[in-house]
Amino acid sequence: MEIWIEKYRPSTFAEIRGQKNIVERIEAMTTQKSMPHLMFAGPSGVGKSTIALVIARTLFGEKWRENFLELNASDDRGIDIVRNTIKNFARLKSISNVPFKIIFLDECDSLTKDAQQALRRTMENFTKSTRFILSCNFSSKLIEPIKSRCAVFRFTALEENDVKEIVEHIAKNEKLKISDGTIKALFDISDGDCRKVENALQSCASISNKITPELIYDMVAAVNPIEIKNILEIAIKGDFVRARDLLFDVRLKRGLNGLDIIKQIQKEIWNLKLDDKKKIRLIDKCGEIEFRLVEGSDEHIQLETLLVNFIE
Repeated sequence: MEIWIEKYRPSTFAEIRGQKNIVERIEAMTTQKSMPHLMFAGPSGVGKSTIALVIARTLFGEKWRENFLELNASDDRGIDIVRNTIKNFARLKSISNVPFKIIFLDECDSLTKDAQQALRRTMENFTKSTRFILSCNFSSKLIEPIKSRCAVFRFTALEENDVKEIVEHIAKNEKLKISDGTIKALFDISDGDCRKVENALQSCASISNKITPELIYDMVAAVNPIEIKNILEIAIKGDFVRARDLLFDVRLKRGLNGLDIIKQIQKEIWNLKLDDKKKIRLIDKCGEIEFRLVEGSDEHIQLETLLVNFIE
């Protein structure tokens, strides 16, 4: 069985969902065959690598593989990859009617400072024959000389309508039965990450062609937001023991750690019927508890402490 994240990866600009403004601007550059170095910054699973591949296919057609070098900086993050692999490819002329080749450097924020300095010089010296597309999660980890040489595009997480279109397209092709509630569940567990959506969908489809929200939450070991909201409302009413028992029952049943629970609680705070000031104080407390958990505090005690704040 083919992996769906590759099977349903867009191959043209028209197939890409989300990032509408970015797609329009890059498509215009590609059509004119006039492109500066590009930097794509943003969270995982929102289309950075896909757009880089679409650019290559659009520019070079069938010869895109010969004119496109894809590297992942997290595999080899030292200066040697810049001095050898990248520089050797950048020296060669394009094998097409496009005057330049493309080097796509994924996760470039993993490069060491020395490697970034070497990359800066390479970007300067081979502008006639090569264009760089740099992809990263955090552009702040890159040195300023590299950022100043690129047109920077900041990607955002996919919106619910974008996820809906992707899911409905897959469901139609794979003959899956999906409700609006299921699409909402997929969006909730993915945080706008297309890869998470497609992986969760494929995992559920291997069990049944009828995908329900319950199946989604079971498959990804997440808690239904309704359950979390119910626990918080019980705590607000003052029934600490019942809220605590329900929370730890859910935690054990799903096999979640304290950080996973905190993140889901933080999301549901905004859906509670409380004053905004109280919500802000509870969010602040979630941040404090998360810090304690990261530092190694006992999860059981810290989650109980958080529930106490809801009662107060």
